[in-house]
Amino acid sequence: MGNDDYRRDSGDNFSTRLTYLLIGGGIGAILALLFAPKSGQELRGDIADATRKGIDKSREAAQQLGQRAGEYYEVTRDRAAELYTTASEKVGEVAQTAREVATRQTGTVSAAIEAGKKAYQEEKRKTELSGRIEAAPKYEEKAN
Repeated sequence: MGNDDYRRDSGDNFSTRLTYLLIGGGIGAILALLFAPKSGQELRGDIADATRKGIDKSREAAQQLGQRAGEYYEVTRDRAAELYTTASEKVGEVAQTAREVATRQTGTVSAAIEAGKKAYQEEKRKTELSGRIEAAPKYEEKAN
């Protein structure tokens, strides 16, 4: 299980590791200066130099992290724009397909209505013709 813990810890982000490194380096430098046999003024100068170096390194690290964050932001923004464009295109395609299907269905329904009207008119004409024939006077022929 100890190996698993190490693997999980190895996934920490870069900024956390850098922070721990800087803190450890600062503590080590201060301890080295305090236990070194130097005069007070010399020791204070060394502490001031170490502090300035630590501040400079912290600024550099912050600047690098800011640049990296800016790069990640740009990449993410570009990718989001690509995804939005792709999604918009797909929605447009689906909408166009739906319009075409609706148009075809409307045409089919219109054709069916027209065919129904035509069949009705034809049957009506046949019925009227057959009614006229039946209603016509019938003359019987007389045998001579």
